[in-house]
Amino acid sequence: MSTEAVQPGADQPEQRRIGVYICHCGGNISDYVDVNAVREALAEEPGVVVSESPVFACSDGTQHDMIDAIHDQHLDGLVVASCSPKLHQVTFRNVAKRADLNQYAYTQVNVREQASWAHPHDRAGATEKAIGLVRAGVAKTRLSDPLEPLVVKTEPRTLVVGGGIAGLRAAIGLADLGIAVVLVEREAELGGWTGRFGPTFPDNRLGSDEVDELVEQIRGRRDITVYTRAELTGKAGSFGNYDVQLTLHREGSDKLLEVRVGSIIVATGFDSYAPDEGEYGYGMDGVLTLPEFKAMVDAAPSGPLTVNGRPVRSIGYIYCVGSRQEAPGNEYCSKFCCTATVHASLQVAALDPSIRQFHVYRDIRAYGRNELLFNESRDKGSTYLKFADDNPPAVSKLANGTLGLTVTDLLTESREVMLPVDLVVLVTGMVPRQNTSLVELLKLPLGSDGFFNEIHPKLRPVETVVDGVMIAGCCQSPRTVGESVAAGLAAVAQSAALLKKGFAELEPLVARVDPDKCTGSGACLTTCPYEAITSIQWEGRTIASVDPATCKGCGGCVPLCEQDAIDLLGYTDAQMRAAIEELVAAQPQKEPVA
Repeated sequence: MSTEAVQPGADQPEQRRIGVYICHCGGNISDYVDVNAVREALAEEPGVVVSESPVFACSDGTQHDMIDAIHDQHLDGLVVASCSPKLHQVTFRNVAKRADLNQYAYTQVNVREQASWAHPHDRAGATEKAIGLVRAGVAKTRLSDPLEPLVVKTEPRTLVVGGGIAGLRAAIGLADLGIAVVLVEREAELGGWTGRFGPTFPDNRLGSDEVDELVEQIRGRRDITVYTRAELTGKAGSFGNYDVQLTLHREGSDKLLEVRVGSIIVATGFDSYAPDEGEYGYGMDGVLTLPEFKAMVDAAPSGPLTVNGRPVRSIGYIYCVGSRQEAPGNEYCSKFCCTATVHASLQVAALDPSIRQFHVYRDIRAYGRNELLFNESRDKGSTYLKFADDNPPAVSKLANGTLGLTVTDLLTESREVMLPVDLVVLVTGMVPRQNTSLVELLKLPLGSDGFFNEIHPKLRPVETVVDGVMIAGCCQSPRTVGESVAAGLAAVAQSAALLKKGFAELEPLVARVDPDKCTGSGACLTTCPYEAITSIQWEGRTIASVDPATCKGCGGCVPLCEQDAIDLLGYTDAQMRAAIEELVAAQPQKEPVA
């Protein structure tokens, strides 16, 4: 494994030749910032030999112009002032690579979110701030070093954690691409939630049949090894060469198994929201959650539906239970439950068309072709009543033993309606599954909603900040079966792109220890959340050492070193000081207060 990077200060020219491009962003920047003034100000900066202001810096035409300028003007640095680095940092790094310019001699300055959008009513102030930000980017680029990616060999094997439909489909996809798979499921059976379902939307296929078909395909692939009643309990090594420890729970004892894998796909699924006692009548006879009701309907393929030995003649559905709550509740929409409930009501109508069904909802989100199911349910007798967010329905027990569902219906001039029903179904959504040990082990980032967080929802939708660890399915966010399968296949594509070549390139923007300054105090050893820092012997002394393949470049260790022995390549102390000094110098001088 090669982890060498060019050391700072090596062969640096005395005078840099930097190209600066200030993007109009189609008006997102130029409507609030005087882009031409920024361009003119930067043209006078030392080391800047090109200063341009294209309408769209990310367009193919401008990218080709940048490449031509790098060649013609012999540029050794590039600064693009545009939008967030999350959107186009990779784009402009690729521009540098195509022009044979070191990609780490490129700096992206965010003047859209940090200047134009932050100060839409102060054009002069936004322009002054943009000039300071771009000057800071130029100052940082002047001290940039020609770093090279870290090259690591990769093991052509993937660990898939979770045997639900996303994990199963991912395992099959990987095996079809020639990548070995180890699939770990902590339950005794594969299939997750989908394996428990009868007919599912939109085509009424049995969920159990879908799972059985995938399991049969897995049995026919020699490259897939499945462990049920097993968990991931240990991880060592670095990206491309993770040594994972699996604990196999067997009768009477646990067995440990160690496997080397190149990547990990986490597809651990979700839990269903569990209402509190008394929430919308939960705990009363006849009040069920959506999963409980679905199991009841699936168990009666030819009817009749009964509750406490009595036939069910009417059902009330309360939507958004556990979803779209006020903080600190679950503020998100669970996405699948509207359509799942509409589909279940169609199953009921097929069992007995005379059963009256009342859907009490905030908003129906049966999107796309699922709206056809919504229309069909109304055609077959379902009645829909809409309640206001601040006036939810109530459930009570009636004297005759049935349930009373009271709602103020916005569709009938806000009349209060009391519906006597035999069953009340609480349409419960998804909540993140509690995986504390897995989160700590893999250092997985969590979003504010508790689901696993991707790097970027559009550009890197299944990748996490931990290299080689992908997420897929409902552990990431609420979604349907089809969407979970699509996410699993996206994780397959990402894993294959990393593993099929036999090597991967990692960012060289990692921490580096200066052995001459390090005193071996050990203050940094417990700081790194990724355990990338260890102690080594060097010239008879104990010093700290950073594994560049494990380091994520967060910089958390840098300020803790009292000897300033740790620096972050690409964001060195010298670079950041130079950038800050430019920002300070750009600030207008205020008159002293008398």
